[in-house]
Amino acid sequence: MNIEVNAIFQIAGIGIIIAMIHTVLKQMGKEDMAHWVTLIGFVVVLFMVVRLLDDLLQEIRTIFLFQ
Repeated sequence: MNIEVNAIFQIAGIGIIIAMIHTVLKQMGKEDMAHWVTLIGFVVVLFMVVRLLDDLLQEIRTIFLFQ
């Protein structure tokens, strides 16, 4: 249970940091860089979610296939 809570806080933290960086870059007039930072943050979070989904599916597989 502790791992899932940590993952939620990590994803939320990354989102907050990316939002702040995006806002600062947009205020500076570097909108292209702001969009790239947002895209990179999205990809990082996507990989984290895929890893968590893989762990979930492995757990479901072990429960229902009795391995």
